[in-house]
Amino acid sequence: MNTLSIAATFVLALAMAPAARAAELRVLAGGAMTSVWADLQPKYEQASGHKLEIFFGTTPNLIKEATSGKVFDLGIVPVEVMQDAAARARFAAGATIDVARVGLGVAVRAGAAKPDITTPDALKASLIRAQSIATLPASAAGAQVMKTFERLGVSDAIKGKLQAKAAPAEVVQAVAKGEAELGVFLLNVLTAPGLDVVGPLPAELQQEIVFTAAPALVTTQAEAAKALIAYLRSPEAIAIIKAKGMTPG
Repeated sequence: MNTLSIAATFVLALAMAPAARAAELRVLAGGAMTSVWADLQPKYEQASGHKLEIFFGTTPNLIKEATSGKVFDLGIVPVEVMQDAAARARFAAGATIDVARVGLGVAVRAGAAKPDITTPDALKASLIRAQSIATLPASAAGAQVMKTFERLGVSDAIKGKLQAKAAPAEVVQAVAKGEAELGVFLLNVLTAPGLDVVGPLPAELQQEIVFTAAPALVTTQAEAAKALIAYLRSPEAIAIIKAKGMTPG
C-alpha cells in the first residue's frame, strides 16, 4: 500500500473515531525516537482521541519487555528487535512496516573544534586523538558503532577512553557538558542543543538503523494499533520525522 493510501486509511479511521470507544495503547518504542514522539504523541492523541503509553528502550530492553509477558499493543522498534525469535513471536505475523531510518555520526560540544571525519583514515586518526568518546553500546545503533571501531582497528586504542552510556540522552549530556570530547551515535540524537554535529560517518562505514512497526500478537486494540501505524506514514508524521533528522520509511 502506498503512502497516500495509508494516509487515507488513517483519515477514515479518524472519521470513525467518534463512534468508537477511545483506546489506550501501550507502545514499545526505540529510545532514539524519543524526540520524534515528543511531537507525534500529542498530535495523534488530539486527532484520534486515543491515549498512548510509550515504553522507550534500547534494543535489549525492548526485547526483554516484549518477552516479559506484560501487555502491549504495538511496537515501533529497531529491526534488530524483530530479528530476535522470541520477541518476534510476540508480534502479529506478516510483514512489518518501516517507519524511519537514520545513520550514524559524530558530534562535539557546541563551539568546540570539529575533527576531520571525512574519510575512514581521518576518522580513525580523530578517534585515536580524542581524549574521550561517548556512545551507547547496549543498543542496535551502539552495536554498529562498536563494529565500526573494529573495522577501523581502533577498538583497543580507544578502550580506555570509551564512555558507555545507558540511554541516548546520556550521550548527549556527556558531550554537552564536556565530559566526553566526542559523541558517536545516531545523527538524529546528536542533533541536540549543546552539541555541534561534525557530520555523518564516511559512506564506506555508514550503517543505518531502521525502525519498523507491527501490532502485538495479543492485543484488544488491534484496529487502534493499525491506525497508529497508518498515522506514522501520514504527511503530518512524515514531516515531523524529517524535522527530527530522520528519513521516513
